[in-house]
Amino acid sequence: MSKRRVEVMVTAFRDGFQSVYGARVLSSDFLPAVEAAREAGVTHFESGGGATFQSAFFYAAENAFDVMDAFRKAAGPEANLQTLARGINVVGLDSQPRDIIRMHADLFAKHGITTIRNFDALNDVGNLVYSGQCIADAGLRHEVCVTMMGVPPGWAEAHTPDFYASVLRRILEEDIPFDSVCFKDASGTATPQVVYDTIVRARALLPTETRIVFHTHETAGVSILCYKAALDAGADQIDLSMAPVSGGTCQPDVVTMWHALRGTDYELDVDIEKLIEAEAVFKDCMRAYFMPPEAKAVEPLIPFSPMPGGALTANTQMMRDNGTLDRFPEVISAMEEVVRRGGFGTSVTPVSQFYFQQAYNNVFLGPWEKIAQGYGLMVLGYYGRPPVDPDPEIVKLASAQLGREPSTVSPLELNDADPHKGAEAARALLQREGLPVNDEHIFIVATCKEKGVAFLKGEAEQRLRKALPETPPQTKLEKDTYTVMVDGRPFSVLIDGDRVVVDGRSYAVEVETVSVVPEQDDAPASSGIQVTSPLPGSVVRVVLSEGQPVREGDTLVVVEAMKMETEIRAPGDGTVRRLAVRAGDQVSAGQTVAWIG
Repeated sequence: MSKRRVEVMVTAFRDGFQSVYGARVLSSDFLPAVEAAREAGVTHFESGGGATFQSAFFYAAENAFDVMDAFRKAAGPEANLQTLARGINVVGLDSQPRDIIRMHADLFAKHGITTIRNFDALNDVGNLVYSGQCIADAGLRHEVCVTMMGVPPGWAEAHTPDFYASVLRRILEEDIPFDSVCFKDASGTATPQVVYDTIVRARALLPTETRIVFHTHETAGVSILCYKAALDAGADQIDLSMAPVSGGTCQPDVVTMWHALRGTDYELDVDIEKLIEAEAVFKDCMRAYFMPPEAKAVEPLIPFSPMPGGALTANTQMMRDNGTLDRFPEVISAMEEVVRRGGFGTSVTPVSQFYFQQAYNNVFLGPWEKIAQGYGLMVLGYYGRPPVDPDPEIVKLASAQLGREPSTVSPLELNDADPHKGAEAARALLQREGLPVNDEHIFIVATCKEKGVAFLKGEAEQRLRKALPETPPQTKLEKDTYTVMVDGRPFSVLIDGDRVVVDGRSYAVEVETVSVVPEQDDAPASSGIQVTSPLPGSVVRVVLSEGQPVREGDTLVVVEAMKMETEIRAPGDGTVRRLAVRAGDQVSAGQTVAWIG
């Protein structure tokens, strides 16, 4: 009997990077591996979208559109290049109006993309209608998604095969154009039986020729079983990765799945010997990057606090950066209540980030003392309708803290009416900054905001995480070279006259000798109110200046932590006596940022 050929999309160069390196990867480092995979016969790549769009600007100081063009060249003209879109959020954490959603599809088609996989984390089908139509209108293949996750027994009526079938029925009722259907489990927490029952129901609902895709992660340790269950139920395609970004928080490896299917009625549509050769090239390409140990681990508790692989390492890396990684288990534990009381939206970006931000606040600031803006807007209905009504107490808290009433208005209508969103707002900002105005720049500013502007002005810096080779002991160095540890991360620092080289990047410096004397300050702390940061992070903006009048509740400083901006407000009326921080500074919890006299 002939074996059934299983189609594979290689996720290594998008989900693999996001799930292992927090998407902080330079294209020139990985494109040789894309070429090697192409030579090995890979024709279907996940090549961008999701977090990798913003990360190109934020961390690699690269233009994501240029990376798309280079990826197309490396993968070849016939390859199916697929990106990930978040419904009306497209490729950002915030939702967008119609003009930016349409621009997303048109620009991605212009820059070589073939297919866009399109999901809504709340499974609110209304958020897929317009975005899906735009993808189809741009001449792209639309892979519409139903998002999945596992929950402990008795938690909710959502996230069952019947619930997923009801979402699929709504997609069909809305007549959304699509070429394939994907069931996407970003946290890898759905059980094999739920996967099987869900795809059996989907196969019965869909036309016979419809391609069904299943996507999961290895984080909970059941991905191989789930993929086999999906194939037994009638799925046509599964997503797999390549070493070194496979297993753990990412998809299982192509080679691992090939081995798991030996002796069965299935075989992968790959040349395994050539794939092994391509993986060797890929490992060599990525050898300089720091591999977080949690990226290679199976976490048994993830089904109780479903954190997707694509967000887990990004969050742990940010906690490393601000010196709080030791409290990660507390934050993950706190997620359980946050998910349960927030309405059971699927834990996938951006909702997974909302969950983590709220859990982070609950640990560092006290339970429900500070509602994270994204989480609050979600429970209030500003991103659509969650699968289950959120806890009324949390809705009330969110409304009071954010100053917003619950909404049942379509997010698209709200976004279209928002003067701070859309192409015109982005165009005006570009003009104010004296930057060229074109569709790519408009989209970059609309989705990346201030960081997009900084990139276009040439102010972005590479913030990659690369491991350092150990310096052999007893080696005499010609110049002054040090390994400096900052929050547990090693940096190679070479001092050469008026140049300092940090991790290979050279900076001009001026060194002068100064006498250190005790500061003769006028004791601002004793004669005014000391304002401190409630949590560790990076100063994004200093809103007020020294000497400026301030009223209670006015924003003094904005700190970013875990992709979330927190406003530090004045605790009383007065005058800004002194500012202790500047934009770009790192602050710790409890650190003084200003004094008010």
